[in-house]
Amino acid sequence: MLGAGLVNKQRWRHKVRELAEARSRGEIDDNRWFTSMTAIFEAAYLFGDDPRAQSGFGGDEARWEAARRPIAEAIDKDGTFLDIGCASGYLLESIVRWAPHRIEPFGLELTPVLAALARRRLPEWADRIFVGNALTWQPPVRFDFVRTELVYVPAERRLALIRHLLGDVVAPGGRLILCGYGSPRSAVPADPVHAIVLSHGLKTELALGVAAPEGGGAILELAVLRAG
Repeated sequence: MLGAGLVNKQRWRHKVRELAEARSRGEIDDNRWFTSMTAIFEAAYLFGDDPRAQSGFGGDEARWEAARRPIAEAIDKDGTFLDIGCASGYLLESIVRWAPHRIEPFGLELTPVLAALARRRLPEWADRIFVGNALTWQPPVRFDFVRTELVYVPAERRLALIRHLLGDVVAPGGRLILCGYGSPRSAVPADPVHAIVLSHGLKTELALGVAAPEGGGAILELAVLRAG
């Protein structure tokens, strides 16, 4: 029998697929898509009772490290690091520990309730957690490293997101770190971020695929672009 957590995850994934289909058919606009996604993120992430689950992750600490630690390989110097979709802030904490260089962490969250959660968990960084839509947000400063996922916007807006982040959010000479997460044991393929970037005629400076511990596919795909 399926546990409540797994049932809820399947329900939320189904809702995300329905939104994607409705957006591709032109039945909803960007505003409706983002409003609906905000509600899904709130329900899915706040259902969890630990900071990993409140960051949308369903595994233990060892699996978290396997799936997220390779992101730190994209950090090639000291600098500022912005996590888009920071949720509970647990990835920020982890990157600070794992990075081979000293970083100053910042977060951007679409969902005000999750941003408030991150601020409560990390009061020392509370003034570094912003609320906004990554597609249009104008930062107070630009960042040396910016991590995001392309699934944070409708498929039709992915190129616009990449261009906005490279042009307005990543500091000149900095790195945009695109992540696609998967879970073979849950039959969830990783978002093919490298292939998506190439399909738009863009070049990556670093591309990485990380296999899941149990095999069967990638637990992480990563593509890194350098801002001009």
